[in-house]
Amino acid sequence: MPLGFATGQASTRGDYRDGNEDSLYASAWSAFVADGVGGHAAGEVASATVAIRLASMLDATGGRVPSKDRLRELIAVANADLALRVRVDPALAGMATTFAGLFADGVRIQVAHTGDSRAYRLRSGRMEQVTRDDSLVAELVDSGAISEADAPHHPLRSVVTHVLGGDPEDAAALHVTAEPARRGDRWLLASDGLTDYVARETIAAALGSGTPQEAADALLEIARTHEARDNVSVIVADVVEYPESPAYAPVFGGSAADDPASSRSV
Repeated sequence: MPLGFATGQASTRGDYRDGNEDSLYASAWSAFVADGVGGHAAGEVASATVAIRLASMLDATGGRVPSKDRLRELIAVANADLALRVRVDPALAGMATTFAGLFADGVRIQVAHTGDSRAYRLRSGRMEQVTRDDSLVAELVDSGAISEADAPHHPLRSVVTHVLGGDPEDAAALHVTAEPARRGDRWLLASDGLTDYVARETIAAALGSGTPQEAADALLEIARTHEARDNVSVIVADVVEYPESPAYAPVFGGSAADDPASSRSV
């Protein structure tokens, strides 16, 4: 039987931000988190634009993506929408977003990401970070300039080196890998509002408990208790068997949910 996702998701602007620059989307076959890049114009517009444009294309296939090449095409189109919006409204120049997503075809899971939003996999009680941040701090760790232990506290930890900002090279730099889908695995997609403020061990403990929605809600509450000073968005996705094709009922969160363009009746 084909393998897809049962998801729980949550997004909050948090206690220290005036608005939510994160966006998320989740369905039985696809899920992703986009985080508008801080310090750039209209981060909430960037994340919502990518989320809604990508979702509009996923609607045609009920959320399924047949190949790695097709996934790259879809994200490239969503990225190009950023450039189009800037041409229409030059005040949006400079907007950009990170991206981390999971795309199941029944047998494999394609993991796509750019920036410092992350994907983790929990298998047999062990949590593994599947993505590698596109960030200055990650480069410093790779070069040996700082240690892994120093990275979470580094003053430049929020500086990202690749994002989706409308340039064709942004989409070309997207990382896409394929993982075998395995029933019983639990995946986490998270913006850095969670991972910058909550220790890995604490995330793993919360991720392993309850239903996907209970785990997602618990992670947001933990971020609040750790006084996360950023927006926080999470998707918890269990890999499950679908004996029959599930209903397509996409869920949006964050700034994408606030945009009327995310409303649909399928």
